[in-house]
Amino acid sequence: MSVAQPAYPATRYRPAPVTDLTDKALRERLSPSALRAFFNIVERWSIRDEDARVLLGGLSNGPYYSWRKDPERTLDTDMLTRVSYLIGIFKALNVLYGEKLADEWVRLPNQNPIFADRTPLAYMMAGGVPALQTVRRLLDARRGGL
Repeated sequence: MSVAQPAYPATRYRPAPVTDLTDKALRERLSPSALRAFFNIVERWSIRDEDARVLLGGLSNGPYYSWRKDPERTLDTDMLTRVSYLIGIFKALNVLYGEKLADEWVRLPNQNPIFADRTPLAYMMAGGVPALQTVRRLLDARRGGL
């Protein structure tokens, strides 16, 4: 006598398809607009160039200023991921707060234990992609969305 396994409950939830950042054609299409968005965010948040280079993963001066002048290039998977998180953070901040606070938030002291007495910017710079992901998730949770 065999016992029937319980069926997994049905759901209407369907996750969004994963973007394949290993696809060079996709990266070529997304990179220029991602870089333009990155430089606009850096300006809005009043982030120093040295700190912006760290957010991109430690980019040196020459390429940074070249990319700023001409963003028509293809980013690698890591940099495109970093910029994607920053765009999401920017969007979430602008949903949660007025423009002035949204643009200052990353540079303000923050009592949240995640930041360990650092500003969100210092936390993201020190922690790389995992920290960017954490900040993005924190803000998305605060705004009640994914």
